[in-house]
Amino acid sequence: HGTPVADPFRWLEDPNDPETIAWTQAEHALTRSYLDALPCRQAIEERLTTLWNFPRIETIHKVKKEIFFTKNSGLQNQSPLYVQVGDEGKPRLLLDPNTWSEDGTIALMSQYYSPSGRYLAYARAASGSDWQEINLLDTRSGDHLPDTLRWTKFASLAWLSNERGFYYNRLPEPGSVPPEDQNNYSRVYFHRLGSSQMEDDLVYERPEDKELSLSPFASDDQRTLYITLSRGTDRRNGVVFRRLDAGEGDFTPLIQPEEASFQYVGEHDGWTYWLTTLDAPNGRIIAVDLTQPARENWREVLPQGENAIENAHLVDGVLLVITLHHAAHRLQVFSPQGKLMAEPQTPALGTLVLLDGSSREPNAYLMFTSFLYPPTVLNFNSQTMELTTFFQPSLPFDKDAYQTTRAFYRSKDGTRVPIFLNHKKGMQKNGANPTILYGYGGFTLSQTPFFNVWNLVWLEMGGLFALANIRGGTEYGEAWHQAGMLENKQNVFDDFIAAAEWLIAEGYTRTDKLAIEGRSNGGLLVAACMLQRPDLFGAVLCHVPVTDMLRYHKFTVGRFWVPEYGNAETNPEHFRFLYAYSPLHNVKPGMIVPPILVTTADTDDRVVPSHSKKFVASLQTNASSDNPILLRLESKAGHKLGRPTYKIIAEHADIWAFACHTLGMDISGLLKH
Repeated sequence: HGTPVADPFRWLEDPNDPETIAWTQAEHALTRSYLDALPCRQAIEERLTTLWNFPRIETIHKVKKEIFFTKNSGLQNQSPLYVQVGDEGKPRLLLDPNTWSEDGTIALMSQYYSPSGRYLAYARAASGSDWQEINLLDTRSGDHLPDTLRWTKFASLAWLSNERGFYYNRLPEPGSVPPEDQNNYSRVYFHRLGSSQMEDDLVYERPEDKELSLSPFASDDQRTLYITLSRGTDRRNGVVFRRLDAGEGDFTPLIQPEEASFQYVGEHDGWTYWLTTLDAPNGRIIAVDLTQPARENWREVLPQGENAIENAHLVDGVLLVITLHHAAHRLQVFSPQGKLMAEPQTPALGTLVLLDGSSREPNAYLMFTSFLYPPTVLNFNSQTMELTTFFQPSLPFDKDAYQTTRAFYRSKDGTRVPIFLNHKKGMQKNGANPTILYGYGGFTLSQTPFFNVWNLVWLEMGGLFALANIRGGTEYGEAWHQAGMLENKQNVFDDFIAAAEWLIAEGYTRTDKLAIEGRSNGGLLVAACMLQRPDLFGAVLCHVPVTDMLRYHKFTVGRFWVPEYGNAETNPEHFRFLYAYSPLHNVKPGMIVPPILVTTADTDDRVVPSHSKKFVASLQTNASSDNPILLRLESKAGHKLGRPTYKIIAEHADIWAFACHTLGMDISGLLKH
């Protein structure tokens, strides 16, 4: 657009170039020599290992009396899949992904159970890749079917009620389209059990709009096939449907792509329920009669309220509704007509995720987590309207010695922003507390309270962990998201910088004791904030970041993010605001930047590692101080999901050792353990 843009490290985009390989090896040697010499690292890794060794259920699905669940005994690299009959039944091992590879880098991902529970279609991923392979298991006999489905990424699956096959989405076979279109041309196919993937029937495609992602799912009664149509990470999705009991008819549109978010809730009494942002940025629930699907026939069940609706599900004739109240979840139960029936209480300010539930089952399983509460499985009973504990893990951590509080601060433009604070009880506001300020700010992902073992270790070391609920998520609905996307992205950085200034002004910490941390889009956040206010932070922990905002859309699934970030190549206005904050393009000669550790993985095919490599190379070339600028490059590990336990522990031992050393922490309290 008429502006010359320097890109001196573009050669680092090719991971197979000998010069790139040599540079990467040198960076690895530099980083390891630094981190391995830190005296606090061993104690941190030992404590992480001890705390991580606790049993936990991660997924659960109930079919009649059978309960399927993945459970990790503690330090297993991957979580095996079990089945048992009833709540007190004896678990039977179905799949153990730990046997799939010697180094634990092949993971069990999504699981799709047939209506009777006899068959399981499950996805496997290697080295953290987003590419997955789907296999079929007979859960009764334990035998695998010969079926293998490839070329799937972010797949979904819809079983037929007779269990003779299912619908699924996949991308083109490599070589059938140009390389730049490998993540385009999503299609929905039907697969018959026992047949070859090459025989699958094409059911639905939109070749005229190659960037649409298509995802099929079935109604709770298996009578209707729905397909969602989305563009990248834009939450505004289209929906088309076809009644399976009416044969192979055409698909009927329910809502067009990019008009509003449309999320399936369930069925009741002939109506299909949906959670939508159509004419309701905080969300509302509507009911649709599929025999008369025109918009004028829709019925509003639950109107938009003050709190944004995060999720909703029909369970045995009642509506479970999860809302956001100042960035924490609340659970409410409504009748199908929208009358409030109950408000079950959770143990603390925290996060609720529905693990399993449908319109046809009397119970639902939810996962509750918070900063001090490990993942706890709760059982909701539609008859009593109560939550009871199904599985609660135990680990050697005294949560009663710590506290979580929620506060509020003002951003640069006066916006009121929530912030969660976690620390030991009795902590003094003397400005000397080592502090991690964490944020994300994008893609409608609300940052509700979450549990991480490594954060417990940080608290035990005497640190404070703060989570700022900056704009870009949906903590306050779609308006909060839009205030932090595209041309409004600077609001996200302003919110985060204001959080750091507030922590210092309130006496919690000071600059040399304050580290900022973010992952992925959050890595972009901390990189941009570091360059805008290098004087404000004592350390930067920047994980799998997006840093090249002018070329991000050219790699793997980067084009999915265009609705959120914009496209500098095709739009001059987008170029203007992206160039203004792009971390790679805002490193200036002679800058004094705080110590920074950038982490990435060589097989990350979501945010490619060249973002991290080019950013670190630019910092090392231009920065004028002696502060460490390190790149930690993991092998056979993707963006995050599926990473084996030993790699997670090793990575966070490095991260906390870097922060501990840089912020001058005393870990004698940790050593007492």
